[in-house]
Amino acid sequence: MSASFSTIDHIHMTQALRLAERGLYTTQPNPRVGCIMAHGERVVGQGWHVRAGEPHAEVFALREAGENAKGATAYVTLEPCAHHGRTPPCADALVAAGVSRVVIAAEDSFPQVAGRGIEKLRAAGIDVETGLMRDAARELNIGFFSRIERKRPWVRVKLAMSLDGRTALANGESKWITGEAARADVQRWRARSSAILTGSGTVLADNPRLTVRFADGEGADASTPFQPPVRVILDRQLRTPSGSHVLDGSVPTWVLHADSAKHADRRFQNVDCVVVPEKDGRLDLSVILHQLAERGCNELHVEAGPTLCGALFDAHLADELLLYVAPVLLGDHARPLMHQRPLKSMQERASLRCLDEVRVGDDWRYRFRMAG
Repeated sequence: MSASFSTIDHIHMTQALRLAERGLYTTQPNPRVGCIMAHGERVVGQGWHVRAGEPHAEVFALREAGENAKGATAYVTLEPCAHHGRTPPCADALVAAGVSRVVIAAEDSFPQVAGRGIEKLRAAGIDVETGLMRDAARELNIGFFSRIERKRPWVRVKLAMSLDGRTALANGESKWITGEAARADVQRWRARSSAILTGSGTVLADNPRLTVRFADGEGADASTPFQPPVRVILDRQLRTPSGSHVLDGSVPTWVLHADSAKHADRRFQNVDCVVVPEKDGRLDLSVILHQLAERGCNELHVEAGPTLCGALFDAHLADELLLYVAPVLLGDHARPLMHQRPLKSMQERASLRCLDEVRVGDDWRYRFRMAG
């Protein structure tokens, strides 16, 4: 951390990050960004990006600051854009407003920005400093940076299990292992995602809706229309039956299938059918993630059965595990957490690190990331 950043700088950037978080459910595929305009301790303007196609955080902050923007310091959680997209360049707006200093948390990896915003500001004689609370800013936009830098979304796998590591009875019954509080918590993780992915096996067994259902008073601000995540169904041979909730057209839905499958029937009128190449008799998961990134998917939330979840971990494509543990026992005849390839030695085991553990009602939620 640079010694040039003062306590006041930290306070204002913390507030800018809080503003950015207000776009958690609405900015897809854009990043979540917040901005504070200040003269010393005095805040004269603030703003946050609400949704793609609308003004960016800096524009809202400049509007609120008005003439007070002249000579102010702008605290921005992401490098201001320098190109004409659906909105004009924010770097130009900051220059025109006469700000004297810009403090940026994280540089933007998007090719049309990638340092150009900083260059434009400095060329105008504005003092630019970067890196204040960079890790927090990148964490808030972990999916955006994954899509831009790795060409695939951030993959978060959600699973719920008993204390003895089981996800369903031997007959497939799984409602409900966890309690209402845990299921409500899952809705927030769904909502922040660009897409929710499952397999046709889960559709056939559970007929899920894969939509976000917030309780009254939760979720996005009432004045900000909520942007529902896309449903993504991996259905190699198009087994999804008519009448399935995922085919109801209530939210955008993509059905990914093999080229050999035929879909010229009424079942798939409300969805976008996408052909995916196969690998070892399955849809190629690496190609799927690349295709989702090309379609603007930042964070991919996976709620699927043990086969698909295990395949993602076996292929080293799962980035994060959201694990809900209920204080119940289902016995050794119940279904396991994941089906994975057999290991030949302990050296092959997957290592994860725990980010946090939270009590949710009578259950526990653990959040893990792949070590390294």
